[in-house]
Amino acid sequence: PGELTAANRKWSVPLPGVGHGSPVVWGDRVFVLCGDPKTGQRIPTCVSAQDGRILWQQPIATPVNDHHKFNSLASSTPAVDASQVYFTWGVPEKLTLLALTHDGQAAWEADLGPVTRQHGFGSSPIVVDNLVILSNDQESDSHLFAVEARTGRLRWKLPRAENHSNYSTPCVYTPPGGRPQLVIVSWRLGVTGVDLATGKQLWQLPLFAKKAERAVGSPSTSGEFVIVNCAFVNGPKHVVMLKPGSEPNTMVEAWRLEKSVPHIPSPILVGDRAFLWSDAGIVICAELKTGRVIYEERVPGDFMGSPVCVGATLFAVDRRGNVVALAATDQFKVRGTLALEDACQSTPAVAGGKMFVRTWEKLHCLAQ
Repeated sequence: PGELTAANRKWSVPLPGVGHGSPVVWGDRVFVLCGDPKTGQRIPTCVSAQDGRILWQQPIATPVNDHHKFNSLASSTPAVDASQVYFTWGVPEKLTLLALTHDGQAAWEADLGPVTRQHGFGSSPIVVDNLVILSNDQESDSHLFAVEARTGRLRWKLPRAENHSNYSTPCVYTPPGGRPQLVIVSWRLGVTGVDLATGKQLWQLPLFAKKAERAVGSPSTSGEFVIVNCAFVNGPKHVVMLKPGSEPNTMVEAWRLEKSVPHIPSPILVGDRAFLWSDAGIVICAELKTGRVIYEERVPGDFMGSPVCVGATLFAVDRRGNVVALAATDQFKVRGTLALEDACQSTPAVAGGKMFVRTWEKLHCLAQ
């Protein structure tokens, strides 16, 4: 909807556990990972997109593990394809990647090694070209993994010289005239390009300060451009736009902004504009190619989820569960807000004319 009101709220249903991971959608099914803080259980869950009925849930016994107060046992977003949905979580003993069918039947489970993270796990997988890609940048023994989507067999893993936890999800980037690459962001290494098929590192561009930071937001692409962010809570913050260099498999910095930019939310590219929606609710609209700031305004609320764009409207949800609709134009205009009345740190998912928002305890559906 161009305007957002209470009439757009179609249903809200309790989930079998809590968490911060976002929902994903395939057809008439919504998949989300839940957690039970008391028992440590992880609960992959499937909900009907039509009416919010719980179609199935699969409680899995896992240990209770420590994590940052802003983290949870279910901070990872699943990935989904035509036949399976892929869930992940990490405890000190092992990093689990689990494939279930759309009906909740087990397909395979992979153990990707121990997890050494001060603040707990929270990375999310992506699925592309029949591979499930998962990053585990942690305090020791960091890797980027590619697992065969049908079998769970490890196709390749790339060791990473990173000894600091990051939570950024890789994206797929295809340079002009080139092959698909994975782009991954971390504080110590900067931005790295990896050949999707082989796991070979193609390029690496250190971009960030020497003081310890953390990459949480994820990279986005538009044409030949890649935008990334990295920051620390009370320290430096960077949003950097990259473009191809003059030599094959190289990238160079096109521009950067370092004031009032997001740390945890991901930047979003819409047409020839970049929208930077910060943790404190400051929204910057900038030219994609030059970084020239068109406006810098504030919306109420604190944000940890990322904005999404539907048509000419941006939607983001603040930590108190207020959905904010903002015009995706050069003119700053709030098109409405809707209170979901539950804490939220997730990103909305949009499919089939509906928007699904996961809050701490519930799943909500918004529509025309």
